[in-house]
Amino acid sequence: MAIKGNTGELKKRSSVSIFLAIGLCCFFYILGAWQRSGFGKGDKIASAITKQTDCGVLLNLNYETHHGDDVVMADGSERKTKEFPTCEEKYIDYTPCHDQMRAMAFPRDNMMYRERHCPTEEENLQCLIPAPKGYATPFPWPKSRDYVPFANAPYKSLTVEKAVQNWIQYEGNVFRFPGGGTQFPQGADTYINQLASVIPMDNGMVRTALDTGCGVASLGAYLLKRNVITMSFAPRDSHEAQIQFALERGVPAFIGVLGTIKMPFPSRAFDMAHCSRCLIPWGANDGMYMMEVDRVLRPGGYWVLSGPPINWRMHYQAWKLHKEELEEELRKIEEIAKLLCWEKEHEIGDIAVWRKRKNYDSCRQQDKPTLCESSYADDVWYKKMEACATPYPEQTEKDGVAGGEWKPYPDRLNAIPFRISSGSVAGVSVDMYQKDIRIWEKHVKAYKSINNLIDSGRFRNIMDMNAGLGSFAAALESPKLWVMNVMPTIAEKYTLGIIYERGLIGIYHDWCEAFSTYPRTYDLIHANGIFSLYLNKCKAEDILLEMDRILRPEGSVIIRDQVNVLIKVKKIVGGMRWKTRMVDHEDGPLVSEKVLFAVKKYWVVGDNNATNNKKNVVRN
Repeated sequence: MAIKGNTGELKKRSSVSIFLAIGLCCFFYILGAWQRSGFGKGDKIASAITKQTDCGVLLNLNYETHHGDDVVMADGSERKTKEFPTCEEKYIDYTPCHDQMRAMAFPRDNMMYRERHCPTEEENLQCLIPAPKGYATPFPWPKSRDYVPFANAPYKSLTVEKAVQNWIQYEGNVFRFPGGGTQFPQGADTYINQLASVIPMDNGMVRTALDTGCGVASLGAYLLKRNVITMSFAPRDSHEAQIQFALERGVPAFIGVLGTIKMPFPSRAFDMAHCSRCLIPWGANDGMYMMEVDRVLRPGGYWVLSGPPINWRMHYQAWKLHKEELEEELRKIEEIAKLLCWEKEHEIGDIAVWRKRKNYDSCRQQDKPTLCESSYADDVWYKKMEACATPYPEQTEKDGVAGGEWKPYPDRLNAIPFRISSGSVAGVSVDMYQKDIRIWEKHVKAYKSINNLIDSGRFRNIMDMNAGLGSFAAALESPKLWVMNVMPTIAEKYTLGIIYERGLIGIYHDWCEAFSTYPRTYDLIHANGIFSLYLNKCKAEDILLEMDRILRPEGSVIIRDQVNVLIKVKKIVGGMRWKTRMVDHEDGPLVSEKVLFAVKKYWVVGDNNATNNKKNVVRN
């Protein structure tokens, strides 16, 4: 009887607990509805905070985050925002990993001193790089191809040194770029027409190009007319601001050199590689530089060499070079090209064009180069260059193209890349790739609804700091803009080769170091999960200061990450002269991933505080 009595009492208590729980749920539901209706005090406070953080440049922000943005210390006090001071004027064009003074401490052999030599973490500047006085927003494309405001890169040395070569001219308050070059004094269009008579540039088959020793990147600028996107690079040398001019023009470029370390690209990246009097000793070091070009060139790709030593008999006196040396250099180039099984397709005048064979079977020669032993040809960050040939990928068809048949652009943009269909990138399936395309189309659509300047032509140079499969860039694809797809060297999967197969361009980089570019060279920076990726690897504020260095005044930033990470990031940028606003994920406030939109304020050297009162700048 006692057992039965206790059971009844337990049932009674259980019923009461259930009714109590239901009552509490109803109470909190009604309370939540009341607060969301606008009558709750908490919602008024959130509204006030939102008004304080409104971004004047992004006029149509229409998503609201439901998370606070205060950082509270363990003792309950609020952490004060760290205000970053302005760097000295001498740092206006500071390139941390290509600093001229630091470079002089390294050997000159094989251009080692021109390679990346970065400051230590303790040496990083903890200040904001100022823009020069009179800095102006670059002209929209395609006018920017031909004109750059003088105030943005006020250096005239090239106008004197290259005066007879039609590179650049100074006209009042602008530089004009006539499209000339050392090897194409009649203009880049005429030169490209000569190349197009041999290389299929007009049917979309040649899409990605590499220009070594690019000068002011006029070749890349004019190849865009044929829908060929060129990765141009040159060292930071005595010719001031070559790469800076290229990026001011709205042409993809970075500071770099063929020296002792491998180029920061995956194997089989480019449809074409080009050197126009780039002064690279191609026959030296047992052909190491040509073998590095072979590594990044797709099977069936083209290599163009114009200038010394091509047609040396005609020009050796004008070049003021010994004919015996030029003859020997050309002999070595021909020998290495034959060893690599490149076939010379064309040589007329000062231009020679070789083509890389499409597979091993098409190369019937007895002698073949030493093959590289490295098991992974895309592991290149700070890796020494080798005098060996990168093996072709395996192929199933005897007459097929190793690495997959070429697809014309833009068909290849969303086609299934060979690296995915062949399973050579572990963990990336066809379904995952197609899903990624849909996800980023959705994200980019939401971005455009918030920042309606994205596809207006206002943003020309765009960077994706953690590019993944390149779907952000693919969703943005437009002749008005280009995207530098950056593959972090600590990423779990190396997918940059996939990005190149899509007809896009990119580069490997470690964000614990500075990027190989000048200040103020990007209009929009996209950072997806970058701060979570580098958590406990290096300081978030160092990454943010580097973003600020390469971002133009009035440039925009989109940071997508977990809310707890973005709260900390937002606190840091509060001291960086950025306007910010955090918004919810497209799928609603319950998703922990949020998006932080920011705009860098306009300010120049000498401004103690950011100001919207600009100087008179070039607008015509």
